[in-house]
Parts: sequence; C-alpha cells; structure tokens
Amino acid sequence: MLVVGGGIAAYKSLDLVRRLRERGARVRVVMTAAAKEFVTPLAFVSLAGEKVYDDLFSATDEHEMGHIQLSRDADLIVVAPATAHLLARAAQGLCDDLATTLLLATDKRALYAPAMNLRMWLAPATRRNVATLKSDGALFVGPNSGEMACGEYGPGRMAEPLEIVAAIEQALESDTRLSLPAVEPGALAGRHVVVTSGPTHEAIDPVRYIANRSSGKQGHAIAAAAAIAGARVTLICGPVMLPDPPGCDVIHVESARDMLAAVEQALPADVFVGAAAVADWRVEAATQKIKKEQGAEAPSFALVENPDILASVARAQNRPRLVVGFAAETTNVIAHAREKLARKGCDLIVANDVSEGSGVFGGDENEAHLVSPIGVESWPRLRKEAVAERLVARLAEILNEKEAAE
Repeated sequence: MLVVGGGIAAYKSLDLVRRLRERGARVRVVMTAAAKEFVTPLAFVSLAGEKVYDDLFSATDEHEMGHIQLSRDADLIVVAPATAHLLARAAQGLCDDLATTLLLATDKRALYAPAMNLRMWLAPATRRNVATLKSDGALFVGPNSGEMACGEYGPGRMAEPLEIVAAIEQALESDTRLSLPAVEPGALAGRHVVVTSGPTHEAIDPVRYIANRSSGKQGHAIAAAAAIAGARVTLICGPVMLPDPPGCDVIHVESARDMLAAVEQALPADVFVGAAAVADWRVEAATQKIKKEQGAEAPSFALVENPDILASVARAQNRPRLVVGFAAETTNVIAHAREKLARKGCDLIVANDVSEGSGVFGGDENEAHLVSPIGVESWPRLRKEAVAERLVARLAEILNEKEAAE
C-alpha cells in the first residue's frame, strides 16, 4: 500500500508505482487531501490499475472494503512522500483522515520516505517524531541531500523511486511480519502451555541481589502467542517491567527456587517453554544489609548452584510432551546449544547470540536458531513477537506430528 502525502515530491510517487508494477507488485494508493493538490487521483489510477482511496467517510469505500481491512490487507505500507506534518501525526497516533487512520490501525510495518524543506527535516520536533516512529518499528529510506524546490540546498529531498523500491524489497525479505501469518487461532486449543520468562533475582542481602539483563520480552511474547493459539497458558515470570499478557494465568516469582516451585505446581502440561534467564548461582543471603566499613576489605561470597529448572522438567515423571529451552550465548552459539540440548534432555533449544552489540537483551528483535536432534533451523532477525508466532506454530505442528505417529 502506498500512502501519498502532500508535497511536490508526490510526482515521484507516480514513477514509484510504475517501478513497483514492473516488478509484479500490486499497489493500492491512499492519498491525503494535500496530495491531491499536487497530483491527481486519476494519474495513480492509470498507473496502479486500481481505484484510489482518499475518504475516511466514504460510504461506498467502507462498504466495499472497510478502512480496517484496507489497513491490514497489505504486506507493507509505504509513505512517500512523508511530509513533516504526516510524520508528526503518525508519531502521535492522530487519525483525522484516511491515511493516518490506516497507519494507526495497521498490523504491518510502515516504510517512510521523508520529503520536506531542510529546516523542517532538521527541526527538533521532526527529529523527535522520527525517533518515535523508529522506536515503534518503522523503517525509513532517505531523505537525500540536494537542491530543493524552494531553492535551498541540503537534506530533505525524497529518495529516488528506485532507492525506495530497493528499500521495499529489503523490507519484504527481512521484515518480521511480512512472510509470517498470524498465529492460527485454535492451533493449540485444548493444550496447556507453561512458559517461564524474565530474570531471577538472587538475594545477597535485603537490599542487593544477583541478576541478569533479561527483559522478559521474548518469554511474554511466547505466552501471548500461545494464548492466541487457543492454549491454556501459565506464565511464570521473574521481576520484569512488562504488563501481564492477556489470556494468561500469570505467577510472579523472584528467585530460581521460587520459579522451580511454581513450575512444578503448574505441571502437568503439554508444552514447557523455558525462556527465563534463570541465575545459575546464588549466595546464602544475609538477613541484614551488609555495611561498607571504612578501610575494610570487600566481602567475599561463596556461590551455591541453583536448581536446574529445564533439566528438572525434562526428567520429571509428568514430563510435558514438548520441552523447549533457550540458550543465550556469546560465542559458538550453535555448538553450545547442541551440547545443552543433549545435557538437559529437552526436545528443542532456541539459541540466540546475546553478545555485546547484538541488542537482544532488552531489545525488541531476536535472531533465533531452533536446534533439535535432527538439525538446526535458523531464522532471520525478527521482532520478538514474530519469533514467538513462528515458534508457537512450530510447536503446534510438532505436537500434531507426534499424535499422528502414535
């Protein structure tokens, strides 16, 4: 879908449609009122071979295809030109016309091709709006530097049509949601799925603790995807700054021992997914705050090994049909995951690289490798919600295969 904003660069969007059509793409065009001051809807109809949408309150358009369906009936939404005004409204979630309503209602990623005067592009407000959109997952191509229609020279020219085509092709190849269907409702109907998520906190004293950098985003996304697939989901999570995902029974815990006790209480289950980053060690916690004494040596602590939740579940008498672990590694990711798969006795390991610079811990994306006894299935870098959807779909498929073989 192409959203055309109101700027002189709108004429380039005509060529963009032509280039996309040459490559076999279907292009639906949505125009803002300002865009029609620069280019006529008839020009886009002629090139796209489809009607142009421009009215949020059109009884005919809403009857033929409601704006909600229109917003989700595309692989990617491209905004070209993306004016300063359009970027501001999209960043703030305003929806006072068809274009901005589609951007707010869509479940697909948007690719913006900004075009505006260089002062507007460099303005702090525009920089904030772009940063907000990027943090929400939006993609950008351009702007380029060059001579403006207003006579000034600098950054603000819309990227050329072929540059935008290349960005579209890259997004369609790598985006987290474009090649993946949503979780199929009912795929896990009647199943019980237990998921662990987040870190554990191991007390040193009443004030301090040992922890790790896990945010819980991946585990929570898996729990939410399993619930959408129709499963009864028990989510056992350590301390996180995330809301409880809808449709899940959530148990909040602090330590590894607390988490193990909650997992054992939640069993039996059809599937166990150990996405939590459980602390491997703990100390015997002091009952009072350990004071820092002037001139005294730093205290030393004897580490005690924490219970192995994943191995315990894999070897339990009431073992789930599928036991899935996670391996967060900084080197030799696949090799370590294979070793962990054998050592823990689980069915699958989701391995990922959490080394410095990967952006996985605390980030919104993950590059996962699904390691099983028969091989490795590597996935591209995806948003964590997409990793969750893909994993849940695979688990449902494996369960069905197991039952068909019995």
